[in-house]
Amino acid sequence: MTNSDSDGLFDNDWEDRGELAWTELDWQKYLTTQEAAVRAYIKHYDQLPEAIDRIDEAARRMGWELAETPESAAEEETKEEEDEEIFAGDWDPYTLHRNPVYISTRALYVSLLAHWERVAAQPERVPAALGITLQALLYRGNEQALQAVQALEMGDYTLAVCLFKRALKELNLTLARLSQPDVAGTPLAMRYREYALPRLFDLREIWLRVMNECRQSGGSDDSLSE
Repeated sequence: MTNSDSDGLFDNDWEDRGELAWTELDWQKYLTTQEAAVRAYIKHYDQLPEAIDRIDEAARRMGWELAETPESAAEEETKEEEDEEIFAGDWDPYTLHRNPVYISTRALYVSLLAHWERVAAQPERVPAALGITLQALLYRGNEQALQAVQALEMGDYTLAVCLFKRALKELNLTLARLSQPDVAGTPLAMRYREYALPRLFDLREIWLRVMNECRQSGGSDDSLSE
């Protein structure tokens, strides 16, 4: 990493903070590490196919459990002092790639998309219309959900709820598409349906939990249905 001491366009906002500017290699290493977290999540998830609480157990294995009790004022002061020492040296930035909602959503969608791509790559066994429409639905649901996580990172909980609602709409359309007659008449698609349904329902559960927390924190209007 190198110190940011150039006269670039964005220097004025950061020059008093003493932060380090990462090189492309630094960011490549960071992104590789975060992709490993996505793979780790789906590995834990796939080890729990019959567990009712699989998303909670996968989160526990990832080390995402919430603290049991709030910190006292003295503990908070000590933590602030420790944070100052940490940020004085080298440190990894916090980006949305480290958000548990991002990791779990991306992991489940990556598995759904990768599995369907293998299925749809056999046009003689899967109708072309089914392959295209289901692929598009999965991509749109993933996109809306990741935009919602970005809103979480910005602290705009009302926007996050709205975007999660859009993601839920795409997810519900995906569920509906998997119930169409052409799916029932395609053995490969039926096997994919069995694979996909638990993941889709778990995605919905994760998002609904986050939406509830957003409403409690940000006072979001719940007048519109999911």
